[in-house]
Amino acid sequence: MFSGLPELGVANGEDLKETLTSCTEPLKAIEQFQIENGVLLPSLQSALPFLDLHSIPRLEFHQSVFDELREKLLERISVIASEGKDEERYSKLEELLEKCFTLVKMPSIQPVVMCVMKHLPKVPEKKLKLVMADKDLYKACAVEVKRQIWQDNQALFGDEVSPLLKQYILEKENVLLSNDLSVLHNFFSLSPKGRRQGEVVQKLTQMIGKNVKLYDMVLQFLRTLFLRTRNVHYCTLRAELLMSLHDLDISEICSVDPCHKFTWCLDACIREKFVDAKRARELQGFLDGVKKGQEQVLGDLSMILCDPFAINTLALSTIRNLQELISQESLPRDSPELLLLLRMLSLGHGAWDMIDSQVFREPKLDPELITKFLPLLMSLVVDDYTFSVEHKLPTEDKAPVTYPNTLPEPFTKFIQENRIACEVGLYYILHITKQRNKNSLLRVLPALKETYGDTSLTDIFLHLFTSNLTLLSEEFGSEEFCTGVFDGFFLTAIAKKENVHRHVLRLLLHLHHKVAPAKLESLHKALEPTKTSGDPVKELHTQLSEKLQQKKPSPPPPDPETPSMDLSLHSVSTTPII
Repeated sequence: MFSGLPELGVANGEDLKETLTSCTEPLKAIEQFQIENGVLLPSLQSALPFLDLHSIPRLEFHQSVFDELREKLLERISVIASEGKDEERYSKLEELLEKCFTLVKMPSIQPVVMCVMKHLPKVPEKKLKLVMADKDLYKACAVEVKRQIWQDNQALFGDEVSPLLKQYILEKENVLLSNDLSVLHNFFSLSPKGRRQGEVVQKLTQMIGKNVKLYDMVLQFLRTLFLRTRNVHYCTLRAELLMSLHDLDISEICSVDPCHKFTWCLDACIREKFVDAKRARELQGFLDGVKKGQEQVLGDLSMILCDPFAINTLALSTIRNLQELISQESLPRDSPELLLLLRMLSLGHGAWDMIDSQVFREPKLDPELITKFLPLLMSLVVDDYTFSVEHKLPTEDKAPVTYPNTLPEPFTKFIQENRIACEVGLYYILHITKQRNKNSLLRVLPALKETYGDTSLTDIFLHLFTSNLTLLSEEFGSEEFCTGVFDGFFLTAIAKKENVHRHVLRLLLHLHHKVAPAKLESLHKALEPTKTSGDPVKELHTQLSEKLQQKKPSPPPPDPETPSMDLSLHSVSTTPII
């Protein structure tokens, strides 16, 4: 408890013990020890007997004086750290640290030592090593001191950051797989600024502060984990972290990150869920401005574009752009904004390949994507619109209209073989589902069975698709619609990935009361967990079973005219038989 006092020439408990064991008059020895080591104020000597009369222990008095002095000293340290020239104030703080550091393990003095180190931009290396070697001291020191330790100890910093990164990924996955299904409150509903207020982003921002070296370390962790896992949520965190530092005006970092202005502009587009013409020109300027010899920047730009929130914005903007082209009777190749959207989608989807190969070149767009696939998709949109308009006409004006029930073969082939066509095609399916276009949805559902890289089976798509399907809840009473949705897609996909099993159960938990009883029973049986199913699937299936049990009608009451078959003991006659 009194570690460091002897070094400062201050007596401690051991000194008192030695005095008492070697003296002949203990009471006088104690009195002398108190005089020598008490508060050195002559005026106080007359006050101490007065405190004794009021039964106030000397320890309590000295402790209160000590606490008051410590608070005054902490205030003074803060004043020194904020006033005067840098060299002068830092010199004072270093001098104070030299005097008090030997008491760093004394609990009552430790806050003073930690406060001095917190205000020093450069704590002496020797003292940093002593702090780092002691777990309790390391835990007690301020984040400002820890930053100085971390910047030269990547492994230690990694140990601090790793649990936060795991927590971040888990939070994202929990949102995607939550039991709540809503179009208005889905994965992409929260604003970019709202997301940046999350616990993990705020903690990482605080840990980094203005330290460029620590920021670069975090980015390297994110790149490494992205390469190792292909988990796109690390791309989201990369963008969110930069924008969190931007919100705090940390120019020391924002000014040296070449992706800052691009990310800032893209963040505004994500907030609006649309890339307008002005911002499209700005984004294109940033991409075209990557100079020769600096191509490595494309790796970070591609990672930022791989963020699901960026992909979502780019894909939604692409569908909207195609609708505008239809109204203008123009072709995809005539729209610079559309070509830029496709370019950024391609760059985002190529992030993993680019960082893995370290070949920093923009992937080339397949010309047939623009000349064949997008016009084909536009023709499907026209079919949807034509059928919708004719369906709304008065009965006498209607001509017999049959909605096409098969997809053009090239459409299916494109979304199987072309990464960008697949992304745009899936967002077209999400669009028609959100528009409650049942006929068009049933037409394209077969295409979901086989898509590029099984994109239709990812949590992000399934989360959005199941949320949008809630808008068609009334249609689930139809045998044809249920067969198309479940038998035509979901049940065939369950064998490929377990996450599909979870999403189907989530959907049924939300819509089970709309599904015909016979169909619901067969789905319940088909969705029974297997031996290899995880606990979440088993839990969801149990919840569905409970819902179905509650729906079952209770047995009718017995007919009063029917003789009772009650054979309980109290109804049996006890009269002996003669």
